[in-house]
Parts: sequence; C-alpha cells; structure tokens
Amino acid sequence: MSTTDTDVLVIGAGPTGLLLAGDLATAGIDVTLVERRPHTLGNMTRAFGVHARTLEQLDARGLADELLTKGTLLTRMRLFGHLELDLTRLPSRFNHLLITPQYEVEEALERRAAAAGVTFRYGTRLDGLHQSPEAVTAEFTDPDGTPHTLRARHLVGTDGVRSTVRSALGLPFPGGSVIRSLVLADVRLAEEPPEPLTVSGSGDAFAFLAPFGDGWYRVMGWNRTRQVPDSEPVDLDEVRQIARTALGSDYGMHDARWISRFHSDERQAPAYRVGRVFLAGDAAHVHSPAGGQGMNTGLQDAANLSWKLTAVLRGEAPDPEALLDSYQSERHPVGTAVLRSSGAIVRLAMARTPLARAARATAARFLNTVGPASARAMGMISGLGIAYAPTAGTRRPAGRRAPDLHLREGRLHELLREGEFVLIAPEGATPALPATAPFAPERLIRATWPDRTRRDAVLVRPDGYVFWTDR
Repeated sequence: MSTTDTDVLVIGAGPTGLLLAGDLATAGIDVTLVERRPHTLGNMTRAFGVHARTLEQLDARGLADELLTKGTLLTRMRLFGHLELDLTRLPSRFNHLLITPQYEVEEALERRAAAAGVTFRYGTRLDGLHQSPEAVTAEFTDPDGTPHTLRARHLVGTDGVRSTVRSALGLPFPGGSVIRSLVLADVRLAEEPPEPLTVSGSGDAFAFLAPFGDGWYRVMGWNRTRQVPDSEPVDLDEVRQIARTALGSDYGMHDARWISRFHSDERQAPAYRVGRVFLAGDAAHVHSPAGGQGMNTGLQDAANLSWKLTAVLRGEAPDPEALLDSYQSERHPVGTAVLRSSGAIVRLAMARTPLARAARATAARFLNTVGPASARAMGMISGLGIAYAPTAGTRRPAGRRAPDLHLREGRLHELLREGEFVLIAPEGATPALPATAPFAPERLIRATWPDRTRRDAVLVRPDGYVFWTDR
C-alpha cells in the first residue's frame, strides 16, 4: 500500500468540493480531491438555480459572467398563484435568479480548480479514515482495485447526503423525509408557459417549471395520491398528469431527456467540525428543494471554510482553533435557517385543507404588501440577507455582507479574486488593524474610496463579509 501526503484532502467533487479545492489551490495550498464516480459531468443533476449571493461569490472568482451567458435570468418568482417576489429589488448587481443546470457550475469550477493545481483522483473510493493530533489518514481503493493511503493536515467531506466521511466520524444525521415520491424531468414544451418560473399547487399535487434557456425545461412535481418508493419506474405520462393537476396544463411536454424519482429529506449534522475533519454541503445538511437553496448553501459553506483553512495552514491565524471553530458557529445556524425556510415553502405547497390553503393565501398577501417582510424573505432565499455575528472585539457592520463596491482600484469582487483580505481606506491612511485579523500584512490588498470625503476604513474578508471597521 502506497502513501502520499497533501495539505488538504477533499472528498467529493460536486460544486461544494470543487469551489473549496479551487480556493485552497489558488492560495498555494496543496490539495487532493477524491471522487468515487468516474470523471463524467452530464445533465443528470437536480440543482438548477443560482441565487444572487452565490453569483457574487462566483464573481469574486471570475466565473459569474461566463455562467450568465449559459442560462436564463429570472427577475421575478411567482409562487402558488398569489405570492410574487420581485428580484429586481435585490441590492446586488445580480438582482435575478440564474436558471442553469448544476453541471454548468461544476464545469466552470473544475476548470478553475485544475488550473490552480488541484490533484484529482476520480473513480476512487474512500474506505475509512482516522486522525491523530497531527494529521488525518484516509484509506482508499483506486480504480484498478489497488489500496492507497493519503495523509493530510485536514480533510473536508463534501460527499453528499450519504457521506462516507460523516459515517466514518460516527456523526448522526438526525431528521427525516419531508416529502416522498418527487418526480424530476428535463423536457421540451409545445406551449410556452405564461410565467418564466411557474410554481403552483392544487392540494393533491404541486409542480415547478423553469426554463434552461436552450429549449429545455426542468419540471419537478409531486402527487399526493401516488406515494411510491424511489425505485418505482416513472414515465412522461406521470409527469404530465402531475403538471395538469397542479398547473392546469402540461404545456405539451415531450421528448424527456431525463426522468427520475426521489425523496426529499430534512437533516443536519450536529457538528460540522470534528478535530481535523470538516463537513460541507449536503454532507452537513440536506433539505427540501423548495427555493433552490441546496447547491447555493453548499457553495457558501465552501467559501466560508476555504479562507479559514488557508490562514491556518499558512500560519497566519493568531488563534487557529478559534478560527476553525468559527466555521461551525457561522455556518451551522445558516443550515438550520435554510432547513426552516425551504421546509416552510414545501409545506405551503402541500397545503390541502381549505383552512391551510386560506392561511397560504394570507401569508402571500402579507409578503406582497409588507415591504420589510418581502425583503427579508428575498434576502433569505437569495442569500444576500445572511450575516454572521461580529468577531470578538468588532462591531457591526462586521459580519455583514460587503456590497460590490466601486473603488478606485476596481470593483470589490474583482479585488477579492486574489483570495486575500481587502482593506478599504482613505487615500494615504494607515489605520491600526485589529490584532485578531488572520492574515499576513504583506498579502493584504489595499484599496481606496472614490469619494475623498469618506474617512472610515473597512476590512473585508476573502469571502466578501466585513471583518472590521473603524467607525
């Protein structure tokens, strides 16, 4: 059995693992990414929506503009025939929802990771792992059946809902199925729907219909009267029937290129960190597909963890353990909030009794007419409203998302593409930065306000959140 060493071992080459590995490699960290599947990226993916905050994260990696050319931009979401969210009100350059299949996101992230020097090991199965105070040792079976060992300073499990890493840690995954026998298909339509994004429910069924922009549509549906195991075959006639019940029309669905049946769980691991091992994405949390927040939440997990691991591995963190623990304290509450919001949406969609449907209509009217409530709902779904507690010794706006400011040196997102902290200050100013800031001074990117009358200083983390301000 041969053994190789790496700084960080990432298990799982979905979007979360690819973004994490690419970030680390861009920062000069030695990364090995292991995936049990062979190297095949295709259209067999469930995720299809990229929200505003995720697009901002991708923009800070130079990938957003490319993806925008490959999908459909939706500026409003109409839910259940009553509730309409106007995404143009989002305080972001990306004031829309991008509909594009997950594999497009994966392809862009994989190219970036490969260019940064990530070592890929596809078709490789994780058999077990154990950790010591100094390292994590993982045992694998290579594609040819040869056993192999990899030793890393840290390991991150991004290997999905059936995570081998989570199981090896002995972590529970409490929760259960929120909805069974969902059907999913990519189809062509003979008739164009009246709304770009169509979501509705009838009491006995609900359906979701969204365009990819290339003539194909993603349809997801559920029928209360047909609750069968995932293994039960599904055909286009069943998809059409659900659409007619929930939407009033199947819009002439034909030529399905993919049909699948699955169930949706609501689960969350109690710990995202165990020693030198971390969980991210579906390995840490899984929830209803309502709201399209799954892939987005995982990508933001990766953006949060990558810079913290980088600072620790470079020896730049004044308190390494506290910084690594902050991944749990910042991201676990977000996972919980997504579980609640996506669960609420799917339960509203499943409303059957007249009382429940009346409550759904009342909630829709409230969100349509009360501006702050609507803004909060859009902030949660889009990710723009997510904020973390200020680091000890700092105060608000620390912990909040930094908008894509236009600075003399360029947009903030462009400056963040270096993967380093960005200090924004008046020209010629040398603010006294907090001793807790986890970066080397020589790596700091300095920028200046275009408005010469602005006198405050703001330190922005590599993931685009404010770390500190002097005002």
